[in-house]
Amino acid sequence: MSMPFYVAPEQVMKDRADYARKGIARGRALVAVRYVDGIALVAENPSNTLRKISEIYDRIAFAGVGKYNEFDQLRVAGVRAADLKGYQYSRDDVDARSLANQYAQILGQIFTHEMKPMEVEILVAEVGVTGDGDQLFHILYDGTVMDERRWSVLGGDAEAISARMDEWYADDQPLEVAVREATAALVGADRPDGPLQADDLEVAILSRRNGRRCFRRLSDEQVAAALAG
Repeated sequence: MSMPFYVAPEQVMKDRADYARKGIARGRALVAVRYVDGIALVAENPSNTLRKISEIYDRIAFAGVGKYNEFDQLRVAGVRAADLKGYQYSRDDVDARSLANQYAQILGQIFTHEMKPMEVEILVAEVGVTGDGDQLFHILYDGTVMDERRWSVLGGDAEAISARMDEWYADDQPLEVAVREATAALVGADRPDGPLQADDLEVAILSRRNGRRCFRRLSDEQVAAALAG
């Protein structure tokens, strides 16, 4: 009788984490940054149809990097959960914190119990009535949740992008400056194809000035104007 093949649990978890990180690193990064009137989300995304940034609810946005079909499943699940809670209780009861906790449970369960982890990092962002109420929840492939205050970076090369954001970020900056900073941080100084153009980017905002539904996408013309300013 042959002995069953044994792998230490620590090695299994390490292999799954390495697998997920490699898959995420193959995608393009994304930056969410606070500005004076809300939160700007800037992603390198040349596609006009496949979206990394989406609306979840009135004041809440979702962003993902990594394997598109996997983070889009999570987006749909978040929309359904938010709609159900808003219908059963009140629209004011739908918040980013509870959605982030649900996502963390889903990703943690898959990472621990399934053969293949999800190759994704996601962000749940909520704009507050005032700047103190803005929230950024960065959720990793293993269900780890990070509550970030000024900006959040998802995807490959996150450390270098965060270092550039740390150098340039200032509180209460206008939207145009926030978009330029995030774009410059995504590119760095050594991008072989040169700086990113408006049609290379997907940009959306959560603005306190947009009324009840705070989410709005910026057109290529608006992004180009911000980059040129």
